[in-house]
Amino acid sequence: MVLIAAIVFVNSWLWVSHRIQHVDALSGAENTPGETYLIVGSDSRAGWKFDDGTTGSRTDTIMVLHKAPNGVTSLISIPRDSYVVIPGYDSNKINAAFAFGGAQLLVETVEELTGLTIDAYMEVGLTGVAALVDSLGGVKLCYSEDVDDWRSKLQWQAGCHVADGDTALAFARMRYSDRLGDIGRAARQRQLVSAVVDGVFTRKVVANPFQAMRVAGSGLQAFRVSDGTGPLDLANIALTFRAAQGDEAVTGTPPIADWGYHVDGVGSTVLLDPDLIDRFWEKIANGEYEPGTEVGGLP
Repeated sequence: MVLIAAIVFVNSWLWVSHRIQHVDALSGAENTPGETYLIVGSDSRAGWKFDDGTTGSRTDTIMVLHKAPNGVTSLISIPRDSYVVIPGYDSNKINAAFAFGGAQLLVETVEELTGLTIDAYMEVGLTGVAALVDSLGGVKLCYSEDVDDWRSKLQWQAGCHVADGDTALAFARMRYSDRLGDIGRAARQRQLVSAVVDGVFTRKVVANPFQAMRVAGSGLQAFRVSDGTGPLDLANIALTFRAAQGDEAVTGTPPIADWGYHVDGVGSTVLLDPDLIDRFWEKIANGEYEPGTEVGGLP
């Protein structure tokens, strides 16, 4: 039985390792205390093993997951239209960094903004989210308003519903019908990722090898990670992210001064509060925020 278990473990390890998709993303900057992961939702498929024909290089989701040395875990969503300094380029919307220089430039931009060195990068292919959600049999999502949004294709009746893959994807993308714009969308994106992580760790998945392999296969096709990230690293990121969903996690966005800040040649952007932003990231880095609080946003 021990031998059989060992064989199963090794085969599973090799199966996962072979299917992990990697991307050159890390900057090589000097490490900072704690664990810091950058989680990005992208429409790009350039360089993926499993190319489904999707074109474009947009980042709809940018989240910094940080576990401070004192154990406080934070999950901070950076609005994709945040007006920031992009190394080697003029200031622009943060998602322009991905369009200009892919994962590596986005990592460098986030490090410049936060003062945190990214230890691992995870890019979720948003078009692969639908298949992952469907492999789980859907996920429960909640939103308190009726929505009929022609851009995202989301049709939603106020309340909580079990959403299939296409609906979950539209749920994460919708912003024009939300009075909170990017802030509201960021909250829904965190809710969706949380629901997916919870779904992966349910007993019906963990205790059923066939279901677990099916979910794992969909998941591994839906994301890629920085070079050097292996199965154990993936498990650690997943566990840290799951901890970021609990009552003891710090969640929110950076402090925002103006979410309709116009910049000539760039358009409407989100202006992060210049008086608060540096101290905000220091407190995130050191785990100074009270566990369980929601931080940042508009004053």
